[in-house]
Amino acid sequence: MVDSKELIEISETYGAHNYHPLPVVLSKGEGIWVWDVEGRKYLDFLSCYSAVNQGHCHPRLIAALTGQAKKLTLTSRAFHNDQLGPFLKELCELTGFEMALPMNTGAEAVETAIKASRRWGYMVKGIPDGKAEIIACAGNFHGRTTTIIGFSTEEEYKRGFGPFTPGFKVVPYGDARALEEAITPETAAFLVEPIQGEAGVVVPPEGYLREVRRICSEKKVLFVADEVQTGFCRTGKMFCWEHEGARPDMMILGKALGGGYYPVSAVVASREILGVFDPGSHGSTFGGNPLGAAVAREAIRILVEEKLDERAAELGAWFMEELRAIESPHVDHVRGKGLLIGVVLKPGAGGARPFCEKLQAEGLLAKETHEDVIRFAPPLVIEKSDLQWALERIRKVLG
Repeated sequence: MVDSKELIEISETYGAHNYHPLPVVLSKGEGIWVWDVEGRKYLDFLSCYSAVNQGHCHPRLIAALTGQAKKLTLTSRAFHNDQLGPFLKELCELTGFEMALPMNTGAEAVETAIKASRRWGYMVKGIPDGKAEIIACAGNFHGRTTTIIGFSTEEEYKRGFGPFTPGFKVVPYGDARALEEAITPETAAFLVEPIQGEAGVVVPPEGYLREVRRICSEKKVLFVADEVQTGFCRTGKMFCWEHEGARPDMMILGKALGGGYYPVSAVVASREILGVFDPGSHGSTFGGNPLGAAVAREAIRILVEEKLDERAAELGAWFMEELRAIESPHVDHVRGKGLLIGVVLKPGAGGARPFCEKLQAEGLLAKETHEDVIRFAPPLVIEKSDLQWALERIRKVLG
């Protein structure tokens, strides 16, 4: 059998070095647990960046995937298929929006939202052609395409990849007044994460999203919420904007929509917004394919029927309080919502990476973000007893 060390060496030899994973090679997953090639068992405390909210290898998702795989997997959008229409209907009913446009990855869905926002700006708002601008936030993470990284404030995401697409403006995150002052008659949309995940689980001030909603309505600017990581029960609500009742005009979805089995993303909005697309204006060979649609339909049912939003709210509140009670010389503070939690370390702690490596040795897999934050985001099917097991190891490592 090829062991972990050999497999890591093969990956490092033949793969581009654009990631810095923990030195563990996983080969099996079930629920909240994963196993490496040597058979060591770990509690997954990252959930593939919230892509497996339903847990690894959920039996209902296995059945949906294999059942559809035996019938039809791909038609392209040149033809209709029998899974796409029901999927779009169910997604719209879940989200309360009139139309949906399916894609594959989160970045593709963000690009779709950017195109929709600009075209809406020209066709509906009346912005002069070529002048539409979109406002984003400092610390944002919306994907890795050249357009998206162009309005990132993280230099490492941008270094060596310019020139970048114009038409974007950046304001401080969590500052509604800065947004209001930045809006001009040429502003088409404001793109924002309800909680910034990659920035270190940064939670905006209470009432921020409500103010964003008010400002965008008054200024006739689209409020576009990127819920790729925060959506589908992760923060204790089906979608994070629900905590403040601040319904966006357009919502970007992904990750858990495919249940960890298949890349499925989507943009949902009103008919006025998504109605700006006409045949030939946008597309995707794999977007809306029957295999992905069948998996996504079951992924949604699991989230709803297993009430994973309620579980995340209840367990997340308890778990955060337990984390805050840990007496550690290394921890500055704990922040988050639901089961999306960041443990922020003090400057002298030596960074989050060594703590994640120590947690791995204790059988707990978490990952650093922005050097000094440990992100905890277990699958939402986790039980309180499992969190207690994790806490024992977290206390040991942080203490």
